[in-house]
Amino acid sequence: MPFNIDFSKVLQLFTYQEGDPLLFSTSFFIFFFFTLLLFYRLFAYKKNLRIFTLIIFSLFFYYKAAGEYFLILVVMTVANYYAGQILGNLKEGTGKRRFIFVLTLVVNLGLLGYFKYTNFFIRIINDISSGHIDALDIFLPIGISFYTFKGLSYVIDIYMRTFQPVKSFRDFSLYMFFFADLLIGPIDRAADMLPQIQSDINVPKENIGRGTYLIMSGLFKKIVIADFIGLNFVDRIFGDPTRYTGVENLLASYAYTLQLYCDFSGYTDMAIGVALLLGFNIMDNFNAPFKATSITDFWRRWHISLSSWLLDYLFAPLQMKLRNLRIYGNAIALFITFVAIGFWHGSNWTFIFFGFLHGLYMTASIFLKKPKTKIYNKLKLTNTKILKFSQGVITFHLVVFSFIFFRAFSIQSGWDVVNQIFSFFKGVVFMQFVDAYPMIIILMVIGYVLHFLPEKLEKWTENFVVRMPIVIQALLLTAMILLVIQFKFAGLQPNIYFKF
Repeated sequence: MPFNIDFSKVLQLFTYQEGDPLLFSTSFFIFFFFTLLLFYRLFAYKKNLRIFTLIIFSLFFYYKAAGEYFLILVVMTVANYYAGQILGNLKEGTGKRRFIFVLTLVVNLGLLGYFKYTNFFIRIINDISSGHIDALDIFLPIGISFYTFKGLSYVIDIYMRTFQPVKSFRDFSLYMFFFADLLIGPIDRAADMLPQIQSDINVPKENIGRGTYLIMSGLFKKIVIADFIGLNFVDRIFGDPTRYTGVENLLASYAYTLQLYCDFSGYTDMAIGVALLLGFNIMDNFNAPFKATSITDFWRRWHISLSSWLLDYLFAPLQMKLRNLRIYGNAIALFITFVAIGFWHGSNWTFIFFGFLHGLYMTASIFLKKPKTKIYNKLKLTNTKILKFSQGVITFHLVVFSFIFFRAFSIQSGWDVVNQIFSFFKGVVFMQFVDAYPMIIILMVIGYVLHFLPEKLEKWTENFVVRMPIVIQALLLTAMILLVIQFKFAGLQPNIYFKF
């Protein structure tokens, strides 16, 4: 029987297909990545070839995700590189230097604003004026929010004289293009990434083991937990919350909180793992966020690269400008920062309301700090396990409440979920739900138990895998891939943060 190859299907693998980005969890990515590793190892001691290989693969990776809009990434890279060169050479305090800096901010934020927020503002104008301005047919390039912030941090650091401009356009291009953290972060800083690009490749056995462990962890979180509970439960409830009881809405709120964490942190685990196998260390983006004992602590653990970015480049300057207002200045700066976090996530009032809620949480914590401390001291609860446990429970539910609106299609839909929980609870439905959806309950329990495991046990598990022979690690990874295949019955689901 002749062996026929359908070249049209082969060609599709190497061309942009709308709605079918190149995900870490696809079989084509495995082929893509192992091909990259082959060339990468061949050029291990030839820095120029190694870096150019990584640049070409990274551009292809982004082309598969965004099509012709990969040119936006190229434009931003060129603009930020040459802006950095000019800013680094101009004297402090000159009008020309300020002009170049402001122009660079306008280019970066203007492109981001056009693609991400144009139709949002058109809707606002229509609502205010009862007008009929047609929405524009605008494609939101995947990852634009992330690589815009990467470029901005580079330019701002040079302007503030805390970082010197890199001489090599090649190295800067790899910093901007690097596929592992390109689509949904982490938002690495140039000061951390560029020295690694410029140094010789180093992939010790420990990095291979940790990279393999993180890829397995990420696959399990993303495919087995996040995609399954999202498709089979969360989407149904949030699609029309008034059709379901309060029990189902409450469980869906807990499920979505877990889904969002597993989806985003799972991708991050895979990104860090892939980077380690290539000899790069990119920053952790999550640190068991649901173990937080305050909202402040939560944001030290959740989406760390974004919260630290806004802390350095938005909150700190605002705090300095408002320092004469003392505690009120801090509160205003915090509130603005968290509304900006909500706005960064997307062009929908639900995201802004999410940021608004966290802004309220954070400002309230400032004004309640002294009264709470007095009460704790009076009751002798300071640093007790009971206090930490109760703080953890309260913080977790404040976060869950905010994520209801993060997931809802509208603010009203979010309030429908809350209303069903408090006015139509129907606790008897719980056992019926367990009987009808046992796998959802099992995966939720597994997800939360794994999350709340002691850090020492998690570290021991990671070290156990790291110490294994590479052959055994490969077999474990193969077993995880086979498990993932069993859960991909409905096809791969794009990462939630792709739309941000």
